[in-house]
Amino acid sequence: MSIQLTAKSLFEVVQDAKITSPRGFTAAGVHSGVKRKSLDLGAIICAVPATAAAVYTTNAFQAPPLKVTQESIGVEGKLKAFVVNSGIANACTGERGLQDAYQMRQKTAELLGIPPHQVGVVSTGVIGEYLPMEKVLNGLERVVNEAETEGGELFAKSILTTDTCTKKVEVSAEIDGKEVKIAGVAKGSGMIHPNMATMLGFVTTDAVIDPNHLQSLLWQTTDETFNMITVDGDCSTNDMVVAMASGLAGNHPLHPQHPDWKKFQSAFSYVCQELAKKIARDGEGATRLIEVKVDGASSVEMARKIAKSIVGSSLVKSAVFGADANWGRILCAAGYGDPIISPDSVDVCLGPVSVVKGGLPAEYDEAAASEVLKQEKVEIYVSLNMGEQKATAWGCDLTYDYVKINASYRT
Repeated sequence: MSIQLTAKSLFEVVQDAKITSPRGFTAAGVHSGVKRKSLDLGAIICAVPATAAAVYTTNAFQAPPLKVTQESIGVEGKLKAFVVNSGIANACTGERGLQDAYQMRQKTAELLGIPPHQVGVVSTGVIGEYLPMEKVLNGLERVVNEAETEGGELFAKSILTTDTCTKKVEVSAEIDGKEVKIAGVAKGSGMIHPNMATMLGFVTTDAVIDPNHLQSLLWQTTDETFNMITVDGDCSTNDMVVAMASGLAGNHPLHPQHPDWKKFQSAFSYVCQELAKKIARDGEGATRLIEVKVDGASSVEMARKIAKSIVGSSLVKSAVFGADANWGRILCAAGYGDPIISPDSVDVCLGPVSVVKGGLPAEYDEAAASEVLKQEKVEIYVSLNMGEQKATAWGCDLTYDYVKINASYRT
């Protein structure tokens, strides 16, 4: 296990990340038959009722499993288990889909001997198809029996759809003299757009924190991380990020006035931001991660809107794919992101190359600008020179393969 110290030394980044590293957690992933061959059913299980918080998709067609999870967490803000299937989203499935989600919750609760409201449920995959419940229920027996501290990698694989890789992050921090761990896994590759996307995120920690403070932290962090990524502008029906805190680290309860609150907040934010960036980089068919940093805005909302508009622009994304330093597309996206900006004050840089100064073309080396766009991580800087606020958004380039993948998604 290799550990890298962060620049501010607030926490340590663990390279061999595991969702089960925080005390009290086990996990598993199996092939139940929802998919033809791949792992398609997973679970995270906590030895004790864990403090829980979640955020959900803003899509009006919210899938039944999300409604069941909202109901579960709403009882006492605690979960002992979370089960996930991939391959079929159980979305737009009406009353039958809702009952199937309840059945998944009930079966898991019976297998663990816990109240149903201590189980969360989520699905991801094709919309409009019913789950093969006999296979799912049989698979749940295997998942519960096989859950172990080394099961994190199998869980990470079991939640994938069109993803090309698993997405994992882990950090540790010293809180009240105790080692506190925070780990996360996510899936997401297409139908990614603020606010939330066809993405699932799971964060575990062994910190002591009550449900209200964890929920507030998750809301705030999501606005700065998961809600700042886009791949294709499509907001999904099944998106969810859930956080579970076992409380087994033995620290004093965390809250905004706690001496180590900022340290914990920073570590938690790092996990979510890195997961968000991994999702953006793994966009369907993507070859590059695009990072757009906007500063000099008069409000955070303005900075966020403009950063999202630029990183979500199909024309900007296509220009990055073609390594074409077409800065006019960046200005165009910034202009419709927030029309009240002052065009005469905007500066744009592609990496270190200044291409726009005061809303006008700057003298620059075309080859140098093109070279910036060929890097695996493309950095675009936009200075509005209107205030002190800033924001960062992440996305990916738009390639031929994106169309290929989504033209045959169901086949």
